[in-house]
Parts: sequence; C-alpha cells; structure tokens
Amino acid sequence: MFRTALRNVLAHKARLLMTVLAVMLGVAFVSGTLVFTDTLGNAYRNQSAKSYDDVAVAVTTYGGQGDGKKSGVDTATLEKIRSLDGVSEATGRVSGFAGVADQDGKLIGNGWSNTGANYSPGKSGKDAAYTFTDGSGPVKNDQIALDKDSAAKGKYQVGDTVRVATNGPVKEYTLAGVFTTEDGAVNAGGSLVLFDTAVAQKLYLQPGYFQDVTIAAEPGASDAKLLDAVQPLLPKDSEAQTGSELADKQAKDIESGLRDLNTMLLAFAAIALFVGVFLIANTFTMLVAQRTKELALLRAVGASRRQVKRSVILEALVVGVIASVVGFALGIGLATGLRSAMGSFGAKVPAGPLIVSPTAVLSALGVGVLITVLAAWLPARRAAKIPPVAAMGSAHLPASTKSLVVRNTLGSIITLGGAAAIFGGAAVGEGTGRMLIGAGAFLALIGIIVLIPLLSRPVIALAKPLLHRVFGVSGKLAGKNAVRNPRRTGATASALAIGLTLVTGLTVIGVTLGQAIDKMTTDNIRADYMVTMAGGGALDKSALTALEKADGVTAVSPQQATSVEVKGTFHSASAVTPGDVQQVFDLKLLSGSLDTLGKGGIAVAEKTAKSNGWKTGDKLPVTVGDDQDGGKSATKTMTVGAIYQDNEFLSPVVVPTSLVAPFEPKPYIPEIWVKTDGGASKANEQALVDALGDNPAMSVMDRQDIRNMFGGMINTMLNIMYGLLAMALLIAVLGVVNTLAMSVFERQQEIGMLRAIGLDRGKVKRMIRLEAVVISLFGAVIGIGLGTFLAWAIGETIRSSIPNYALVLPWERIGIFLLLAGVVGVLASLWPARSAARLNMLTAIKTE
Repeated sequence: MFRTALRNVLAHKARLLMTVLAVMLGVAFVSGTLVFTDTLGNAYRNQSAKSYDDVAVAVTTYGGQGDGKKSGVDTATLEKIRSLDGVSEATGRVSGFAGVADQDGKLIGNGWSNTGANYSPGKSGKDAAYTFTDGSGPVKNDQIALDKDSAAKGKYQVGDTVRVATNGPVKEYTLAGVFTTEDGAVNAGGSLVLFDTAVAQKLYLQPGYFQDVTIAAEPGASDAKLLDAVQPLLPKDSEAQTGSELADKQAKDIESGLRDLNTMLLAFAAIALFVGVFLIANTFTMLVAQRTKELALLRAVGASRRQVKRSVILEALVVGVIASVVGFALGIGLATGLRSAMGSFGAKVPAGPLIVSPTAVLSALGVGVLITVLAAWLPARRAAKIPPVAAMGSAHLPASTKSLVVRNTLGSIITLGGAAAIFGGAAVGEGTGRMLIGAGAFLALIGIIVLIPLLSRPVIALAKPLLHRVFGVSGKLAGKNAVRNPRRTGATASALAIGLTLVTGLTVIGVTLGQAIDKMTTDNIRADYMVTMAGGGALDKSALTALEKADGVTAVSPQQATSVEVKGTFHSASAVTPGDVQQVFDLKLLSGSLDTLGKGGIAVAEKTAKSNGWKTGDKLPVTVGDDQDGGKSATKTMTVGAIYQDNEFLSPVVVPTSLVAPFEPKPYIPEIWVKTDGGASKANEQALVDALGDNPAMSVMDRQDIRNMFGGMINTMLNIMYGLLAMALLIAVLGVVNTLAMSVFERQQEIGMLRAIGLDRGKVKRMIRLEAVVISLFGAVIGIGLGTFLAWAIGETIRSSIPNYALVLPWERIGIFLLLAGVVGVLASLWPARSAARLNMLTAIKTE
C-alpha cells in the first residue's frame, strides 16, 4: 500500500501542485517568522551583552529629570565612586532629545529615537562608548559630535556648522567629530548628538548632576563587591545593578518584545494554514472521487478499509513532507529578506548570523505535515468506505442524504450558538464582551463553513437568471455547474470567506474609528494650528513665548500635562491659558463658565465630576507640586467654575498655568494650540515657523494635518493587516484554481459533448470563467456579511469610550472587495478555461 500511495503521488503531480503550494506558503510564513525573530533576538541580545562588557556596575536615577529639582548623581558623589577600591573608571551620563537638521532644514531620523548625550573622556582622554572615524569629541560649548550615519545623511563634514534642536530654540554648533557606536537610538534609525558634559547637563538635567553612571572595574575586582560599595553613596531615587544583571534584564525585555511580534505573525500564519486546510481537503476529496473504481478494485482484491485509509493518509504525508521542506527553505529566504527590509524603514539590525534553531525546524515541518494529514483524514475515511462493488461502475458515490442532514443540523446549531455569543458580547461590552465575541466569531465561522454547501444553492440561484440573460448558454451552464457539487463549491468559497471576513471586519472598524476621530477633531478644535515636538517629546516654554509674539496670532494655549491632588486623590490635569483656551478648544459646557479659570477656578470633565460628586461652585482643596525629595508644594482652595463634556484633547481637570508655574520650572508641554487672524494660511503658518526659529524638530500642523495624522495611523495599521492577510487570500485563490482544474478534468466527456453539439471554444472558456466568478463572489458575499456583523459587535464594546462612535459601512471599499473577488475568479480560471477549450472533442467524448 505504501508503494501504491507513492505511485499515486507521482501519477497526480499536477493535481497535487496547489496543495503543495498551499502548505509551502503556510510553512514559509511559520518558519520565516520563527527564524526572523530568533535571528533578531540573538543579534540584539549579543549587542546588549557587548554594550555591557566593560560595565561592572551601572547606576540609573529616577525622578526630577526636567522638573528643576536637584536630582541625580552629583559630581562630588561621582568622585567618591571613582575613589573606591577596585574602580578603574566611573563615567557620568546625561541624555535627552536632540534633533539634527539636514542641509535642507529637515529633521534627520524618526524623531522618537533622536538623542543627545554628553561626551565624557576618561583617563585615556577618550570616551570608550564611541569610536571616532573623523575628528574628535566636543570639548567646547559650541561643539558637537555626530554619529556616522546621521553625518552622512546630512552631508556634514568635520568643521561644518550644524543646526541642532533640543526642546528649546535651535542652536548652531561646529561639528568636531564623527563617530560609530552601538547605541540603541542609532540602531533604531535615529541620530545621536554628543555635547560637552557641561552643555548636556544644562540641557537635560542640572549643572553638576548626572542621570546615569557606568563603572568599570579593575582587573580581578568583584562586580558584586563594587555594587555593595557603591550603593551607600547613591541618592534615594537611584538604582544600581551589575553590568551582567543589566544585560540579562535587557535580554529579557528584548525577548518579551519579540514574543509579541512572534505571536502576531504566527497568528496570521495560522489563518493562512487554516485556509489551506480547505484546499487540501478539497484536493484529496476530488482525488478520492476520481479514483473510486481504483480504490474499489483494491478492496475487491483484498485490501482492508484500514489499508485504503492508510494509503490516502500516506499520500498526504508524502505531500506534506515535500511541501514543508520546500516551504521551510522559502521561509529562511523570507527571514533574510525581512531582515534586509528593516533597513529600508531606517532601522539597523546588528550584525549576526542567521539563527535556524531546532525548534523552528521541528515546529515548521511538524505544522506543515500535521495540517496536511489532518486535512486529508476525512477524505481518507470516505475512501475507506467505498465498497468493492463500486468497481463495477464509474459513477462517483454521492453524499448520502443522512450525512447532509446531519451536517446541516450540526452547522445550524454551531452558527446559532456563535451568533448568540456575539450578540451577548456586544451587550456586555468591553473585557468579557470581547472574549465572548471572539469565541462567538470562531463558532460562527465554523458553523458558516459547515453550512456553506447548503447556502450555495439558494444564494447562487439568485444569480442564475442574470447569468442566463447576459451571457446566454454559457451563463446558464456556469450557474448549474457552480451548484452541481455543493461540497466542493462550499469548500472553495469557504477559503475566500475566511479571508474576506477578517479583511472586511478590520476595514469596517478602521473606517468607523477614522470617521469618529475625524469628527472628534472637527467638533473639539477651534485652533488653526497645533505645534508639537518630534517623537512626541515636550516643548520648551520658550516655544510658547515665541508663539505668543508671532505675527497674526490671536490666541495661544499650551496643553501642559500635569497632575493635581484633590482630597488625597491625584487627578491628571491640563494647564491652559485662561481666556485663550476657549478660543482654541470647543468645550461643551454643561454648567458654569471658563472665564472662572482666570479668577481662581478650575474646570472639570463630566465623568470626573460625577464620580467625585462635584458640582459648579464647590470649593476644593487643590494641592500642586510635589514635596517629596525636597520639592515644593502648596494647597489652594479652588472653585469648580465649569463642568464640561469629556474632551479627548484635554485631561479630566483643567487648571490655569499660573497655578502650577511656580512648581514646574521645566513644564511638560506636549502641544501648543494656536489661533490666528484669518484662519489657516500659508502666510500664518510661515509666521509660526519663523517664530519658532525654523526648528526642524517642531511640527506646525493645521486641522487637516491633524485629521490626516490620526487617519494615517489607522490606514497604516490596516495596510499592515492587509499585507499579513495576503498570504491567506493567495491560498484561497489557489483553491479556486484547484477546484476548477479538477472540475474540468472530471467533466471532460461533458465538455466534449458540448463542443460536439456546437458550443465553441470561446463559450467554453466563458462558462468556466463565469463559474469561477460565481464561486468567488459567493465566498466574498458570505465573508463580507460575517465580517460586517463582527465589526458591529466589536464596535458596541468600544462605543462608550470613543465619542461620536457610529458604525460606518464603507460601501466603496466593499464594492472594491466584490470587484476584486470577481477579478480573482477570472484570473483563477485562466488556466482551467484554457485547458477546457483545448480539449479534443473525440478524445473527451471517449473519456470515462
């Protein structure tokens, strides 16, 4: 029986090609993911370990950075650390944001990883963290050094003048040197600017203070003993760890981050393989049906049911092994390509070997073989039931009425159970509701798949009259062929339905969220411009002063993120400019007036007011500042002057900037909102840019830019999801090709008869194409319907947390999905239609 199985595989190479491709693509996705994340993790772990090779102890301080407090490790403490026995070198570090402008004034790097730090030469006169390829480190106030990649991008050479922006005004520096480094910011595609230590301290902390200290040990000194000696010297808000401990912690963080990426990619690989199950099962079902006489003869000459079943499973095993091996090799290529592609996004992967672990090999090959064998199990079971008497006839054994009744009953129960869970989840809301919807979606999808053969007849019947009227005989025959074998049609349509369920669901949610955010922007903002820092950093208060003086500005208010304590409870707050805030934000007041902000009042969001029992006119003890670690604080009695509807752009408590200014010398200002005379215009925008000193790190966005920013994030996420689902949709297309090819093979005699009685080659091709289009559109309609239903249910769980949420059906995109499904059908039918049209009439008629 093994030899029989092997001969059957070799005899049906063309028919098994689509199965091989489906398994191969799925395994490539799995193996590529595992190899890529293993390689990435190994490279970053090695880089992390390398960066701590010479670090015996690392000190990190917390709190006080940027708020004006004397926090961190001071110079006197650093000198004490240097004098400890066993210490070879102790280096103090400060760091923060620094953006470099290129020759055209544009920011080099991606914003969030543009970093500035201090150059700290040791006893040797060099800073061991940086290797200079040209020039030397900065030793004067007006000098900087720049990493090699950023210098190349900006076309800078030693001696050139470079414009650098921190969170304050842009300043010009002379480029003293260019260096290479293993710094994570540079490897992430950002830039690194080195300042003289005194300059960096003034920019990022306080003169004479360091955020971090790295300690190198003398030969033979114990890291643990050094740690014990250093800890008593450190301030309260600091933590000391050995270099090995820190390297291990970073390695775990890297592993944790990659685990999330790994899980997401493997989830999409699982979807692709799940879709492949239908193609594989369809292929083996049709192969078994075509070999009814052959299998019956085997039974007649003494083969047992178990042997017949085993022979079909052995065929699947051989196909699975071949496809999995090829897929694994393709996956290694995919991992290599992904690694290279990261460079096109500005990120650099540290050098390192390609990691092909035994786990990746066994997982990928095991999944591929297991999926193939499991998908072939049901056809194998059917093959074993073929009686020896079937060898006397050529008819394929139809499914029994009993099996169809059982299938439809079971499918109906599962579908109704899934629908009930989805409705229940939508009613419950977030958390538990989403879990219910997830379980319900799985059950509903399985139930629909089971019911698709039953659904195919009535749904496709609706299209039959149109096919007949428009395409004549070819259309009529295509409609009949599409429902001739409901099981086959159902299995083929199921693959497309799964892919389009996910695509439609994501699209409906994405478009709905996009429009809700767009409406939120339109309804809540009166300002003409929003000014922000690159990478979401904080703006310096000098930017606020500059904007207040800009030509054409009529109102300016920061959204200064802070916190206040009321009756022992901390609340996030927005500090704003009284009088101007109502001109830049459209706050929906439920009671009171925002004019009270300038008269000792505060404003509170509706939900916060209700949960605390506050009303307009209530007097509250509001504590600002922080008295811990030597900080200042004060408690003032403030009046609730206004209660407003919750606003996504402001915190639940709004206070005047004058309340917190004495306690925040370096306030955290994420954005500044500006109203100009005459509204948004090129002239007004240029006036703001000029007022900010043409700062490359600051963005001046009008309302349309703000809307595009939020909408762009959603579209980017949708495009990523579409890309990841493309593999599943490709496998679904292969399923359509496979079904049509098998159908043409089975209907050779019928096609020959049609040709003999006058159906020309063009009409034969049209018949096959229309059949493919009908099956594809049937799967698309099922998928779009289920995806929309799931999107509605998920939307109900997030409705309460998103203002203006209302389900939006993107009819134009749904139309595109249907059109693409039709195109898929046409493309999938090209080869089968050509094969059908080229059949020799006489040979086809004689085919049994």
